[in-house]
Amino acid sequence: MSPEEKAATINARCSTALIRAMGMQAENQQRFYRNDPMAYVLKDFEQIIIEEGILWSQLHKILLDPF
Repeated sequence: MSPEEKAATINARCSTALIRAMGMQAENQQRFYRNDPMAYVLKDFEQIIIEEGILWSQLHKILLDPF
């Protein structure tokens, strides 16, 4: 994978995680205004990082992969 492809891969993963987190945050905000309990808590947001493969160890592997 070329350096440009690596950068694009990481950027895509981070963008996807951000979009997911923003949707979760919006749902929590709506629930807040309705005085309902939060739908998502910290562990749910942390799970996005794991699922999208943007933990430092995962990114480090992408960056150092010679292929």
